[in-house]
Amino acid sequence: IRKQAVGSEQPGLNAGDPATCFPTAATIANSWNKDLAEKMGEYLGKEAVTKNVNVLLGPGINIKRNPLCGRNFEYFSEDPYLAGKLAAGMIKGIQSQGISACVKHLAVNNQEERRMTIDAIVDERTLREIYLTAFEIAVKEGKAKSIMTSYNRLNGTYTNEHLHLMQDILRSEWDFKGVVVTDWGGSNDRIAGLLAGNELEMPTTAG
Repeated sequence: IRKQAVGSEQPGLNAGDPATCFPTAATIANSWNKDLAEKMGEYLGKEAVTKNVNVLLGPGINIKRNPLCGRNFEYFSEDPYLAGKLAAGMIKGIQSQGISACVKHLAVNNQEERRMTIDAIVDERTLREIYLTAFEIAVKEGKAKSIMTSYNRLNGTYTNEHLHLMQDILRSEWDFKGVVVTDWGGSNDRIAGLLAGNELEMPTTAG
């Protein structure tokens, strides 16, 4: 759990509170053990309680597509089913302690290069079978209470403004009842985001 001791208005620039260093998601995935992921989630939830943290920004469940992606260590796997099952276990563990898990980053966020502007062009079948399966499992089985949208565009539209992704799939098909939040600086058109169902805009949009 990364919680800054002071200066929370400048994330990452100040010392953090001491916290347990758990194995990365990549390492957990090598176990193929969803019960272990749930146990780890329980301990993360307990530690969050002691730090007065209400929402944990994870797990990250984007699919690994390229070994050069700078955040692969944060994600479970290149396999959608494995990633979803481990995420569901971790979410159950975290939320068993009264803490909300925030699954991220919805969706098709698979590279760091130009991550704020890239447009991922994906057909519907590939979108559902590869990129959304883990999120669907996290929502339906893990009962995640919050979801963070990604920076990128999906077929021309920023994900937090994407009506098909946010309304047709997430809300209608998956019956997601939780809160949708942007990533930091991930709001581009506030009205379009609100219409799509975005409920919390994280800083900063530079005014």
